[in-house]
Amino acid sequence: MIGRLRGMVAAKTIGSVVLDVGGVGYEIALNAVGVGDLPAVGEEAVVHTHLHVREDLMALYGFPTEEERDLFRLLLGASGVGPKLAMAVLGTLSPAELQRAVLTEDVDTLVAVPGIGKRSAQKLVLDLRARFQMPEAEAVLSGGSGVAEVRDALEGLGYQPAEIREALEGIDVAGSVEDLLKAALQRLGRG
Repeated sequence: MIGRLRGMVAAKTIGSVVLDVGGVGYEIALNAVGVGDLPAVGEEAVVHTHLHVREDLMALYGFPTEEERDLFRLLLGASGVGPKLAMAVLGTLSPAELQRAVLTEDVDTLVAVPGIGKRSAQKLVLDLRARFQMPEAEAVLSGGSGVAEVRDALEGLGYQPAEIREALEGIDVAGSVEDLLKAALQRLGRG
């Protein structure tokens, strides 16, 4: 398994990078955010990788942090999730957003990922919920799916999914549904 590469950035494209490591050019698939985080061509970079092997293909997938690589591997363990969909998830949601969405059963956040419909999102929540180990997971779970309830309330008030996502981003999920709704409405009022 190739877990990490350090070398010179030889080329960058929208979905990949070629990293020159000791004279060997490794082509690594990255999402757009990962490519943007890399230094310019000719500079040294470190990319955390996952080697995906199929009977007809060997592909390297790269990530700026170990946490994202480990989350990618966790996603691959979920039913119906392949490398392309796992990369789309990590290209759309940060690791914290993904964990929050899974733990609070916030299906609408997962549906924002290209290639995931409502049923796939529900299945993903079921597959991943038990696998996530977060220190604040008990606080999130004890509140039920408060974030999902707040999302439904905001949708009922006519807010668009993008506005709702921005309003809920970074909100302390340990509070009551009323507190979460109040905080979200205050953020929306400022925008």
